[in-house]
Amino acid sequence: MNKCNIIPIFVPHLGCPHDCIFCNQRKITNFIDALDEIDMRKNIEKYISYFKNKNIPIEIAFYGGSFTGLDRNLMISYLSIAKDYIDKGLVDSIRLSTRPDYINKEILEVLVKYNVKTIELGIQSMTQSTLDLNNRGHNVDCVYEASSLIKEYGINLGLQMMVGLYGDTFETVLNTAFKLSKINPDFVRVYPTLTIKDTELERLYYMKKYIPMSLEDSIYLCKYVYILFEYYNIPIIRLGLQSSDNISEDGDVVAGPYHPAFRELVESSIYKDFIEYYMNILNIKNDLIIECNNSEVSKIVGNKKLNLKYFKEKYNMNIKTKTHILDKNILKLNGNIIYMNDFVNYIFEKDILRRVNET
Repeated sequence: MNKCNIIPIFVPHLGCPHDCIFCNQRKITNFIDALDEIDMRKNIEKYISYFKNKNIPIEIAFYGGSFTGLDRNLMISYLSIAKDYIDKGLVDSIRLSTRPDYINKEILEVLVKYNVKTIELGIQSMTQSTLDLNNRGHNVDCVYEASSLIKEYGINLGLQMMVGLYGDTFETVLNTAFKLSKINPDFVRVYPTLTIKDTELERLYYMKKYIPMSLEDSIYLCKYVYILFEYYNIPIIRLGLQSSDNISEDGDVVAGPYHPAFRELVESSIYKDFIEYYMNILNIKNDLIIECNNSEVSKIVGNKKLNLKYFKEKYNMNIKTKTHILDKNILKLNGNIIYMNDFVNYIFEKDILRRVNET
């Protein structure tokens, strides 16, 4: 995905008649009321003034609700305001998020007219029983139909999934990631399920009918989801919910695998496995010098140096890092070149594909 400056416009729960058991958009987005035209224009112009590099495209993004489920006149009024800035040359395009059952040709005709370039579909799961348990209100088939239509209209497609939903298992999560990869979206977002205040999931949690995933288990499972999407060259543009005043351990998160650096934890865990796998193949038993791209140092070291501690405790091995000018995902272990792509292929074919085939 090309880099873009995003102007977020939140429309919490507008357009969505469903109360998914995990959902409280007002708390997740930290917005209660939708913006009126004056406030919306002020918000857009404020963000435009922040963006100093005029070579980076600017995109207005409608987040939070099911945008295409809005009253048609309200939806068009929002799109018209956004397009006004496109026509003035101040903004390049529009993106929005919605449900897969709120996409059809008539809606897409309107969206194309107003220069919508990207649509994100909140899928969450591709297992029907999980969708039903979480009150999603749509079936799996409409995911394929909506995705196909969006591509047919030449609009970029993003898909969102959740990990650890009520009724989820390791296999159903991998199955969802696998099926989404076969749709071949332009990008995905992956969210671990958090139990938020004032949701049905909170009630199930206190009744002990829903057990949230631990942080460790969620990292472990998201590691496989990450590798699966890497295998199919599908970018994960977000992994974990963005922190806000509400989404924090001291905010409205009742339970679940929340961490402000969730993605870093997952990527560090992958790098630990990557290094350990090749360390054993290369029969490295002494201290280890890892040469890497500068951007990979933190992933190798791990959050709070967890990876360094792991190798010290398990192998009595000290690790030092040096930077090199090679591409990302290429390391040198004591001078031996190793490739992340080879490791991704190995894990996918050895472990992930077997688990998917079993579902």
